[in-house]
Amino acid sequence: MPVTENSRTCQINRPVRSFVRREGRITPAQQRALEQLLPTYGIEYVEKLIDSAVVFNRAAPLSIDIGFGNGLSTLHIAQHQPHWNHLGIEVYRSGVGSLLKGIDERELGNVRAVCADAVEVLTNMIPDDSVDRFLIFFPDPWPKKRHHKRRLVQAGFADLMASKLKDGGIVHLATDWQPYAEWMLAVLDVHDDFTNLAGMGQYAHKPDYRPQTKFETRGQNLGHGVFDLIYQHG
Repeated sequence: MPVTENSRTCQINRPVRSFVRREGRITPAQQRALEQLLPTYGIEYVEKLIDSAVVFNRAAPLSIDIGFGNGLSTLHIAQHQPHWNHLGIEVYRSGVGSLLKGIDERELGNVRAVCADAVEVLTNMIPDDSVDRFLIFFPDPWPKKRHHKRRLVQAGFADLMASKLKDGGIVHLATDWQPYAEWMLAVLDVHDDFTNLAGMGQYAHKPDYRPQTKFETRGQNLGHGVFDLIYQHG
């Protein structure tokens, strides 16, 4: 899939996005990965439902990692959970390039990437009742009150995830910003389709499969707590 600054990701209009396209410099290695590896490990954004068994050349549980950043967590989890199919969604080409490079270096056949807005990907490409797990680690907290409308985790996005998850599917979120953790609790604890596995109003223990990210380390260095939230659908 040719991912460019003029891709459809940039052209589709939505009232409020959870990100601002402020991508910095792409390294030569990231650019090479985009040019050489995207045809193998990338999925083009199109308004057409995909079949994960076809995309991955096998039937397996599907985990979708939203906003994977530099891709290190996605790579770690995919390497340690080879029996899962892992789809990463990221709007920044630099991050997609890093993930593609890591897939190739680690020879992982169970990871694919799409460079697009997660809301549009879920809405237009992911069939209902097809996802086993959503991972959303350290999303932008948009701390200023006037920007709260940009936060990814809203009631409408919870509805969207619920429509895509299989019964018993999991949503795992993590943040180092306590006000956003409380916000996510408030959104998901009252949602009819989700059950907080730690108990209402409670945070989960970090599962072994989630590695410590640079955002987590940075937050700890700043004295922030790190909050995991795990919900089950159905």
